[in-house]
Amino acid sequence: MEIQLGDVGHIIQLAIAPVFLLTGVGTNLMVLTNRLARIIDRSRVVEERLQATGEADPPQRGPELTTLYSRAHLINRAITLSTSCGLLVCLVIATLFLGDALDLNLGKPIALLFVLAMVALIGSFIYLLREIFIATSTFYLHRIVTQTKEPPVPL
Repeated sequence: MEIQLGDVGHIIQLAIAPVFLLTGVGTNLMVLTNRLARIIDRSRVVEERLQATGEADPPQRGPELTTLYSRAHLINRAITLSTSCGLLVCLVIATLFLGDALDLNLGKPIALLFVLAMVALIGSFIYLLREIFIATSTFYLHRIVTQTKEPPVPL
């Protein structure tokens, strides 16, 4: 079985779109890991303050630490789904080449892998959005507590 240069060129053209998707997934992973790093840094600061005060659960810090843990959990799930998406996209690209090189009809498996990759990416974005909602609601609650008697302006 001999692969023609035109066939390889056609396969590369088919693989370009998933490669661009893979670039986007990589960028998404970078955003998620940066958010996780900030959450971990903040939780360390809060834990150090808890240890310094000697109190088990000061009213101002206990809820913040609980919120940080739930945010980290959501980001971890988003990272898992985004990584799964990246792996599935890589499988799509490999299956494209394999199917053409071996002259196999792999259209349905490729479509299935791509749909699974999209479901994983959608799930990742949903977890990211949930984490952002928690972060912003915590920010506004902190503002309410620290501000004087002025009520917050609703969005």
